[in-house]
This record gives sequence, structure tokens and C-alpha cells, in this order.
Amino acid sequence: MPVPLLDLKAQYAAIKTEVMAAIAEVCDSQHFILGPKVEELEKSVAAYSGAKYGVGVSSGTDALLMALMAIDIKPGDEVITTPFTFFATGGVIHRLGARPVFVDIDPVTFNIDPSKIEAAVTKKTRAILPVHLFGQMADMDPIMAVARKHGLSVIEDGAQSIGAEYKARRCGSIGDIGCLSFFPSKNLGGFGDGGMVVTNDLALYEKLSILRVHGSKPKYYHKIVGGNFRIDALQAAVLSVKLKYLDGWSEGRRKNAEYYDKAFAGLGLIEKGIVIAPRPVYKAGGDFHYHIYNQYTLRVKDRDKLLARLKAAGIGSEVYYPVPLHVQECFKDLGYKAGDMPTSEEAALQAVSIPIYPELSDGQKAEVVASFAGYFAV
Repeated sequence: MPVPLLDLKAQYAAIKTEVMAAIAEVCDSQHFILGPKVEELEKSVAAYSGAKYGVGVSSGTDALLMALMAIDIKPGDEVITTPFTFFATGGVIHRLGARPVFVDIDPVTFNIDPSKIEAAVTKKTRAILPVHLFGQMADMDPIMAVARKHGLSVIEDGAQSIGAEYKARRCGSIGDIGCLSFFPSKNLGGFGDGGMVVTNDLALYEKLSILRVHGSKPKYYHKIVGGNFRIDALQAAVLSVKLKYLDGWSEGRRKNAEYYDKAFAGLGLIEKGIVIAPRPVYKAGGDFHYHIYNQYTLRVKDRDKLLARLKAAGIGSEVYYPVPLHVQECFKDLGYKAGDMPTSEEAALQAVSIPIYPELSDGQKAEVVASFAGYFAV
């Protein structure tokens, strides 16, 4: 039985009537740029994220770019972040003429290692940009402590983690600005690109709102230079429908993750060479990370062998991410080399993600697990 890495058709079939009605409403209104549908989504997502304000934008990448613009990142500034992430995290820093300063990751969660951040702070450091990777938030308390000590801003890259929690606080609500993505493959995905920035700071909210429309307020009067970063009203309408179902979908992903955890443990696969990570993390004192599993990612010692077997069995898989940012060709001028971020480099060689979407049947999950069992039997 083939099992795709992601299949959105089942999700769409269940909500098609609502989605098409929302789209028709926008079409009938002929109000496609900003307006009530966008405002509705902004208020709903901000509240869902535990933030006071939301600004809908054109993509998760533009959310990051606009957030850095809002805190006045300039050429020559430094922003500390992780090398094990999607390219946009480092790319937006570089686009503003600033320098990405990479810090290695925690081997269990794949998120930035807070214990390594302070050593990377210099007189040029302006911000820390942690990534909540694969649906699990980074360890934010020590990150915020370093930021407060050195007077730094914190921008949360929550592109993969809307609804994830850290000590009962939602993704995007802890730092100065949280950045979300509504790319179709995300837990809350649109019918195209889209994103949002959320914040609890009124001054930042007002600046972000201005930056979104080329820096104009009022229209045609520009005190700052922004960009065309608006989310479409059609996307906002679709996302408002989907948001009502997001908690249920995230719980479905968590249940599928539990299924995999138990199945792989029952097969003895951890002892035979797999470490399942990241998992929900329990820390001393009962602190809990609520993981929403945008991806279910494993470490595998002989990944190429496994990938070939999964492909032969029709099981979808993906490698996130095969080349850490510090060794990407476009960043060679930063002076990093192989070996500088050993944990990230090892993860890039071992990580593989498998189907986790909530509509997976028990039969499909069993097929995935059977492929792993066969991998170790060969």
C-alpha cells in the first residue's frame, strides 16, 4: 500500500463545503486585498497564539524578513540562529546585509542549543532567532535570559509550530515577534503562500502593519521603506475555516507519533540503530513541551539504505535538511567550515521524516513500520 509523505485531499474533502463557501464570499465581495477577512484571521491567530496582535503577510519568509526590519536590523549587525533549518531563516538575515551567526543544535530536539548562545554574543549582536523545528519549541527560558542580559531582541521562527507550547506558552508569544507560515504543507496550511507575525508589543505591531504596505501611513506617505508583504483575502478566508480544526489535526498527528513510538520500540529499532527524535520533552519540575509534529523525524545510521527501501515500498519520506546553513555555498564568505557545527552536520546525514498527517489510517501506519522492520532485516 503506497503511503505519501503528505496527502491533503482527505483534509480538503472533509471541509470542502465550508472552504468553497468562504471563497465564494470573498469572490462575491470582490474585496481581495486586506479587509475584513484578513482582520478576522489576524485576530483569531493572534488569540490562538497567546499574542495580542497579528499581521497577516505574504509568506513565512516575509514574516521573518519583516520582523527583522521591524527591529531595525541593519548591514553589519549580527543575528544568532541555528544552521539546521530551512534556508529562509538565514537567508532573511543576509538579505538585510546582516551576518547570520550560527550556533549548534541540541541532539535530541534538533533545536538551537541554549547553552551555546552566550558565547556567540558580540558587540554587533542585535537579536537571537530561535527556530521551533518540526513542531516542537526551542528551550525559550534560557534563550530569553541571554537576550535580556545583553539587551537583544528575540524573533521566534515558528513556521512549523503553530499551536506548539513551551511551559503552557504558545509558539510566537514569548519573544518580541513570532513568525508563522501557512505554506500548504504546514499544520495550518493555505491554498498557496501565506504567513503571519504576532506580537504583544503595540509599537512593534504598528510598525509591522506599516512595513507590510511599503511603509506607508497614511497611503502614499512614507516615513520608512517597507514592502508588499500582504496576505491575500482569499487565503485568509480559507485559513479561518481551517483554524477551527487545527487542534484536532494536531492531536491526530500526536496520536500517530505515539503509534510510531510504540511500534518502533516494540521492534527494538532503537537498540538496532535508530534514535527517535524529536519527542515531547519532559524536564525537571514537570515542564512540558507540547509537540504538534509538523514532521516526525528520525535519526538513522544508514539513511541511504532506508530511503531506497522506503521508495521501493511506496512510502513517502523527506530529508530535512541535507546541508546545514553554515556550509551552504552562498554563505562561504561567513568563514564557517565543515566540522564547526558537528551536531547539525550529523543530523543532516542521519535525519529522515516519515508520514505523520492526521488522516493516516492504521493500515498505512503499519505499512510504514513494516518498511522499517524490513530495513533492519536485510
